[in-house]
Amino acid sequence: MIKGFGNNKLGCHALVWVGGWSNEECETAIANTKAAGYDLIEMVALDPTKLDTSFTRDTLQKHGVEGTCSLGLGETNDINSEDMTKVKKGEETLLGALKFVEGVGGKFLGGVIHSALRKYPEETTTKARANSVSVIKQIAKEAQKSGITIALEPVNRYETNLLNTAQQTIDFINDVGEPNVTVHLDVYHCNIEEDGYRNPILACGDRLGYVHIGESHRGYLGTGTIDFAKFFDALAEVDYGGYITFESFSSAVVDPKLSMMLGIWRNLWSDSMDLAVKAREFMQNSISQARQTA
Repeated sequence: MIKGFGNNKLGCHALVWVGGWSNEECETAIANTKAAGYDLIEMVALDPTKLDTSFTRDTLQKHGVEGTCSLGLGETNDINSEDMTKVKKGEETLLGALKFVEGVGGKFLGGVIHSALRKYPEETTTKARANSVSVIKQIAKEAQKSGITIALEPVNRYETNLLNTAQQTIDFINDVGEPNVTVHLDVYHCNIEEDGYRNPILACGDRLGYVHIGESHRGYLGTGTIDFAKFFDALAEVDYGGYITFESFSSAVVDPKLSMMLGIWRNLWSDSMDLAVKAREFMQNSISQARQTA
C-alpha cells in the first residue's frame, strides 16, 4: 500500500468518455480526462491486440496524464476454469494487457483478471481456482520485470464465483505468493458483498493497491445508497495513498457488447464531462473531510 492519504492521484475510467479505443476515442478520452482535472485514466484492455500502444503512449504524454489498465476476462479466456484451452487463452490475454501497460509507461494492471466477468452457474472448483492462481503467479513474475503492480478486484456474486470479498482476495494472494500482487477494492462491490466499508479496507492493510469509486446505481456520486464517508474514513485510517479512480457506466456511452456484460440496461447520465467533474469534486471533498476526522 502506498502511504500518504490525501496525496492520492485521482483517476477516471475510460468508459466515462468512450466505448472503444480507436485513435480518435483515445484522444477524446485522454483529453477529456485532463480537462476534467484528473491525474490519470484507466483504460480497458479486453482485447490488447486491438490497442495502439504507441499512439496511446504519445497521447498520454501530450496531455500529461498517467495511464492504468484493467479488464475482465470472458467465458472463452477464463483462467478460473478446468478447460486448459480457455486458461491458456486467458494467460495470453493477460500477457498482452501487461505488454500494453508496459508500452504506455503504466505501472498498474488490475480488474477481474482472476476469472471471467460473468454470472457462473455453479461454484468454482479446486482445480479451476488452482489454474487461476498459477496464471496470476506467472503474470505477476513477468510484471515484476517492469515494476508493474498486479491488483485483483473482488466483485459481486453475479460477476464472478471466485473472489467476492477482500478476505477471499487476500487468501488468494497468499496462495500466489508474489510481492507485487495486491487488492483492487471497489466500493460498489463492497456495498453488495461486505459487512461494511471499514472492515475490508482494514483487512487489506498494506495489500490495498488500487481503489474504485462508484455509486450503488453506477450514476452520479452521492445520489445512491453508498456511505462514502465511512469508506473514505477507512482509507484515511490505513493511510492509503494510492490511486482512487471514478468508475461509472451508461448504455449511451459504453460499447453495446460490454454494456450487456455489465448489465447496463438504462442511462443514468448522458453528459460525461458534467458527471466526471462532479465526481472529482466529490472525491476531493470526501478526502478532505476524512483527513479532518482522522
